[in-house]
Amino acid sequence: MQPGREPSPSPAGDDVGVVVIGRNEGERLRRCLASLQSDARYIVYVDSGSTDGSVAMSRALGVTVEALDLSTPFTAARARNQGLGRLLESHPALRYVFFVDGDCEVVGGWLEKARQFLAEHSKVAVVCGRRRERHPQQSIYNLLCDIEWDTPTGETRACGGDALMRIPALREVNGYRQDLICGEEPELCVRLRQAGWQIWRLDAEMTLHDAAMYRFGQWWKRTLRGGYAFAQGAHLHGAPPERHWVSERRRAWLWGLWFPLGALASTAVFGAPALLLLMIYPLQVVRLALRGRRTRRENWWLAGALVLGKFPEMLGQLQFVLDNRRRVKRRLIEYK
Repeated sequence: MQPGREPSPSPAGDDVGVVVIGRNEGERLRRCLASLQSDARYIVYVDSGSTDGSVAMSRALGVTVEALDLSTPFTAARARNQGLGRLLESHPALRYVFFVDGDCEVVGGWLEKARQFLAEHSKVAVVCGRRRERHPQQSIYNLLCDIEWDTPTGETRACGGDALMRIPALREVNGYRQDLICGEEPELCVRLRQAGWQIWRLDAEMTLHDAAMYRFGQWWKRTLRGGYAFAQGAHLHGAPPERHWVSERRRAWLWGLWFPLGALASTAVFGAPALLLLMIYPLQVVRLALRGRRTRRENWWLAGALVLGKFPEMLGQLQFVLDNRRRVKRRLIEYK
């Protein structure tokens, strides 16, 4: 799409708009926008304070840019809501919106396939597909992300950041909850399901994601953010019958705090041999690895990450507890 030109008809249909969100994504954002321009007619890029020229680049590609107000803390939820609002200002007749992160490249034909599914299934509010990592072979952390994206198809409970949504359904539940710094997509899906809508994941390629995770510290911070999301999600929707992320919250507290503290406390009675209780951690890695259904290498890496990950998850939950008690609004927990 070139500046000043009328957008050409798109394979996905003229009732589909796209909201891309990002911050300092650089070449990843360029790939994202380029992958959309042959399939989507209406695209809005929402920028969260980039300093790498993302805004100028997007405008040069003919994309509408919405820059978030710097005086208010950024959240992905706020960016998506604002992007949808900008889309509907110019194109109020849109029926569907595809939200995608700026570090993702959209697979050709996905939008058309997803739109057709929503058009044929009136009770479905959200449809997503397979997100893959662009470079899973370059680091174990990228590989772990790719495994994380590989979830069952069919009707599901939640989607991720990339998904095609029915705009009337979004309006019915007032869109994303803007004060969430993470876990905003599953929280939205909770409210959509409570309103009677369905969430579906198709057996179809959707996006290529570039996590660009090459350091242990990045993985630790991303996992800590996941723990924060578990705690906040359970705080909001943990009551029956939903019990949103209650199990995830309990497991993080158990394995990340209470069990190791219990083992240390046991030394007061049983002495140093009580520390042998901590052998349950490597044994848990072995158990999970042997039960895995992927390659041997992937099973062992995933098992180790699941067990070790309980510690940053616990710390993330602790941060939420402290923030909630002090009524502090935490800024984004970023790993890039």
